[in-house]
Amino acid sequence: MMTFADKVIQFNKDLSYTGSTLPPGIRIMNPFKEHEQTMHIVEAFYHKYYSDNQSRYLILGINPGRFGAGLTGIPFTDPKRLITECNIPYTGKLSHEPSSVFIYEMINAFGGAEAFYKQFYISSPCPLGFTFIAANGKGKNYNYYDSKALEKAVYEFIIENIRKQLTLGITTDTCFCLGTGKNEKFLMKVNAQYKFFKRIVALEHPRFIMQYKTASKQFYIDKYISAFKALNNSVI
Repeated sequence: MMTFADKVIQFNKDLSYTGSTLPPGIRIMNPFKEHEQTMHIVEAFYHKYYSDNQSRYLILGINPGRFGAGLTGIPFTDPKRLITECNIPYTGKLSHEPSSVFIYEMINAFGGAEAFYKQFYISSPCPLGFTFIAANGKGKNYNYYDSKALEKAVYEFIIENIRKQLTLGITTDTCFCLGTGKNEKFLMKVNAQYKFFKRIVALEHPRFIMQYKTASKQFYIDKYISAFKALNNSVI
C-alpha cells in the first residue's frame, strides 16, 4: 500500500499545467520541473513526516511563492526553514520568505514539525505558482485571483487538483483556508458547488500578518493553534 508520502511525491512529480492559456505577461512556475534538487527535497520531506497511512486535515494557502515553495517544493517552507527547522539540506541561495517564518513559529508553538505534520497537510488551491515581470524588469509573485482572466484560465486546473489531493488521505470534515479575503471567497464559492468539505475555516494569511500585523504576531499564532486544536474537542 502506498503511504501518504508516496502519494504526495507522485502527485508533485506528475504536476503539469493543463489549464487554459494564461493572460499575457503571466508565466507558470513549476518548481518540480524547473529546479533539479526540488524533487529530492520533496522526497526527503514527505518521507520524513508522512511515511504512514494516517489521514490529515488540509490547509490551503493561495499558490506557491518564488522564495518558498517555488524553490523547495514544500508549501510555506523557504530554504532557511528547510535547513533549520526540517534538517533537510539545500544547495543554493538561502532565500527568506516572511510567510515561512510565521508558519514555523506557529508550528513550533504547536509542538514541532513532527507533531504538526502528523495531523496536517499544507497545499494550495493552485499547487503551481505564477509570476509576472514588473516595470523594473524583475519577476514578481502573482496570485491566481489577482486578475479575473487568470482565475478563469486556471479554474478547472484548480478543481482538478483539489480533487486529486483529496485522494491522498485527506479528512474532509474541515478544511483550513489561509486568507480571509479573496482566497476565502473563492474557496467558499467552489465548496458550495462541489461540496469538497463539510466546512471551511478561514485564518489570516501569514503574509498579511507579517506585513501588517507583526506587533500582534503572537495573537495570530495563538489563533491558529486554537483553531487546529479545537478539532480534537469538537464533534463535526
